Amino acid sequence: MKFQLIGVNHRSAPVAVRERLAVPESRLPEAMRRLSVHPGVDEGLVLSTCNRVELLTRCTNGRADLRSFLADFFQVDPAAYEPHLYEYEDLDAVRHVFRVAASLDSMVVGEPQVLGQVKESYALARAVGSVHSHLDALMTRAFAVAKRVRTETAVGSSSVSVASAAVELAGKIFGSLEGKRVYLVGAGKMSELAARHLKAQGADAIFVANRTHERALEMAERIGGQAMLFEQLYDTADRADIIITSTGAPHHIFRREHGELFLARRKNRPMFFIDIAVPRDVDPEMNKLDGIFVYDIDDLGAVVSSHLEGRRREAERAESIIEAEVARFHARLETLQVVPTIVSLQDHLETIRQAEIDRVRGRLGKLTAEQESAIETMTRGIVNKVLHTPVTTLKSAAGQPEATTLIDVVRRLFNLRDQGPKA
Repeated sequence: MKFQLIGVNHRSAPVAVRERLAVPESRLPEAMRRLSVHPGVDEGLVLSTCNRVELLTRCTNGRADLRSFLADFFQVDPAAYEPHLYEYEDLDAVRHVFRVAASLDSMVVGEPQVLGQVKESYALARAVGSVHSHLDALMTRAFAVAKRVRTETAVGSSSVSVASAAVELAGKIFGSLEGKRVYLVGAGKMSELAARHLKAQGADAIFVANRTHERALEMAERIGGQAMLFEQLYDTADRADIIITSTGAPHHIFRREHGELFLARRKNRPMFFIDIAVPRDVDPEMNKLDGIFVYDIDDLGAVVSSHLEGRRREAERAESIIEAEVARFHARLETLQVVPTIVSLQDHLETIRQAEIDRVRGRLGKLTAEQESAIETMTRGIVNKVLHTPVTTLKSAAGQPEATTLIDVVRRLFNLRDQGPKA
């Protein structure tokens, strides 16, 4: 099977570690291309979200040194992330991919956003050519499993998400969001989702700033907010009581000096920053200022934990589905072990059949349509009878220890030289 996965997530590593390994959207194509040609790797996919950074590979011979890829690509001292890494192989890797796609490994179990993020990574991997047969089959099955979990359980029935948890946190801080002014920095899906929750909770005014102003204008129009120029961010941010920031910036957008400036303008009226970006947009140093309160993605964990209990029973049902799907995927892969030999055998006998028909056709003279059909039916019947026993024997041996030996024997007996068995 030879699947291998390595990564960090919200449970294994704090946000300070995850942000050092986060891959900016602009570098994802490069990361996937480099991963797919890393020594020992045949196919590769990189998933980088606010809660996880994972490398999924199919290895040519057993396993690859993915730790060396991390060290080379991120140029980060391994001591900073090594204690937080997890690594899975073969069925354990398959199980993990299924759980991630089904949102069972999310901070907010059942949130729908992670499936969209996985699909986007897969689409990008296909576009750059870093995945093909095996990872293609695995990811396609993962999406079907996620759909089955969502259809057959109520694990995703609530609208809880990271964005809604951020808004719930704001509500707990203020008691009510009625009349509060909110500034969204970043016009991505997470920001728009947060904005819709804020509107539903009674936020009075919502400002939107984005590096691409057209996107801020489009989102402001959709949610009934006001677009602001990103270049004037530090001149206008202090108008808001709450700032929710979710950009793809590789560095802090708000630093301590900005907090001091905002507080001076607001005459020390407090400001709350909810930072759901990884890497973080807000320097943790700002939290040391009186009147500035900063909450990052890990702080949201406490908010969403209250939702987990209600989903636990459904999550257990979902885990049962995952186990059944892992076994099903395994059985399918084992069948694939014998498929190349079966196909080669069928092609080989079909070639012989066609050659023999062509050889005798000249001696038979012109045949009627009924006679042509009779010859076709008779010869196909003979070939199918010859194929029956070796094909059924190969299929029944799939996944068994003797399969490799049996494949070799069949290929020798029928002189099948074009393609060897695949592990």
